[in-house]
Amino acid sequence: MSRMQLQAVNTVDSISAEDFKSQYYAPMKPLVIRGLSRQWPAFEKWNWDYFKSIVGEVKVGVYNNVKSDAYTPINTADGYMKFGEYIDMVRQGPAEWRIFLFNIFEHAPELIRDFEWPEQLMKGFVKRFPMLFVGGKGSVTHMHFDIDLSHIVHTQFVGRKRVLLFPFEEQHKLYRKPWEVLSFVNFEKYFDEDENKLDLEKYPAVRLAKGYEVILEHGDTLFMPAGYWHHMEYLDSGFAMSLRALQSSFSGKLRGIWYLMGMRNIDTLMKKTAPEWWFNRKREKTFRYADRELAFTDV
Repeated sequence: MSRMQLQAVNTVDSISAEDFKSQYYAPMKPLVIRGLSRQWPAFEKWNWDYFKSIVGEVKVGVYNNVKSDAYTPINTADGYMKFGEYIDMVRQGPAEWRIFLFNIFEHAPELIRDFEWPEQLMKGFVKRFPMLFVGGKGSVTHMHFDIDLSHIVHTQFVGRKRVLLFPFEEQHKLYRKPWEVLSFVNFEKYFDEDENKLDLEKYPAVRLAKGYEVILEHGDTLFMPAGYWHHMEYLDSGFAMSLRALQSSFSGKLRGIWYLMGMRNIDTLMKKTAPEWWFNRKREKTFRYADRELAFTDV
């Protein structure tokens, strides 16, 4: 077995609320809905020129493709620039910089009128925090799961993006860093025989991981269930919007709060006080868990 065990994400043009809840929401399976955004004004209206005209002067944090190390706090920007300048940069061609969790709606609240919350599919949307994700061609969002454990409705507007997905339960096969939402493994260009950085000799348990992959195009909406691991690569410069919905169960909400308020703060403190010791301790534990997975399977 030389590669990961991947299958395509199911894709539909539309789906009834009943079928969505029974076939995808309840069993926690991803789905792409092509037609969900087609009736939104945003489908035709949102493009680079429009965003530049309304929020071009807003200063935003930008992120490179470098994976975090022992000293890196989660979600720390690598630089700052005006959004309009960033748009000009990524439109010119490959630019391995992305914008992460940009709440464009704080600066241009009129954009809220350009889409609809898909409450026919699920409840619990956190309406204060719709977020924009923007990347230049070649930029990468490294493998992670969202710390608040929300369900995500992720709609692609400009450009294409390749997405690799795994259920939360695959965490030890993906070499999750304890006390973090990140993987030790670099999945960058995993789909390219010549350029991939996926080291299956160093991380053999990855071969056991069962997941999904899909390429999102303009208007595609991905339902990503709570806790799903995801790795994204921008095949073209583009942007997408994520809508978050809290889990319906009390235990799911509570776990998300602990990860967000407890786990992250403890990890940040340890990275500041004993970074190398903390990093080595987490790495040892990670490989021990992965070895247990390997012990039960002949790879």
